[in-house]
Amino acid sequence: MLRKLYDWTLEKAAHPHAAWWLAVFAFVEASFFPVPPHPLLGLMCLAEPKKAIRFAAIATVASVAGGLLGYAIGWGLYDTVGQDLLRWLGLSESFPQAACYLREYGVEILIVKGATPIPFKLLTITAGFIGMALVPFILASLLSRAISFMIVGVLFRVFGAPIKRFIDKYLGLVTIGFVAIVVAGFLALTFLGGGDGEASEKCAAATQIEAS
Repeated sequence: MLRKLYDWTLEKAAHPHAAWWLAVFAFVEASFFPVPPHPLLGLMCLAEPKKAIRFAAIATVASVAGGLLGYAIGWGLYDTVGQDLLRWLGLSESFPQAACYLREYGVEILIVKGATPIPFKLLTITAGFIGMALVPFILASLLSRAISFMIVGVLFRVFGAPIKRFIDKYLGLVTIGFVAIVVAGFLALTFLGGGDGEASEKCAAATQIEAS
């Protein structure tokens, strides 16, 4: 399954309208799609390095727009769509913790997300569910997504082909490593908040959503 999804992503990178496919990937990944747009972005940057900044900008804007869809799902469709969606994505158990962290730390979590591979859709849906203020949500999402995608663009611009060859040969190991980083990212979030250990412990132990 993983290899098929990866190969399908490679096909889209070579498509004449690859920039549109990148926008679609970034949009849906921010709200409900399980495959991140970074492989497609990286391959497009590798094929046309002079357009790397443009591609990263497209991914950033589309992802923020998709984040608004995720926010809408959490805000108005959680009971009818959001719960099943999170269950399908395997994020149901992480949802209470995400809600707790967003309530305690707000936009800090969204911004820090730009340096970690925590599923962005989890945060966008959760932000809508808890009713986070929309303007700070948009600004934090914009900064977070810009960090995430620009890093990919720069890496592929600098290192180029060796990265693609490594992923092609060791996709399984790359996936295991990605999962390990995700876990590390969640652990890192536990220590956010400038020494607010009580809040961090509370969120780390959260198993259900508290009433707003």
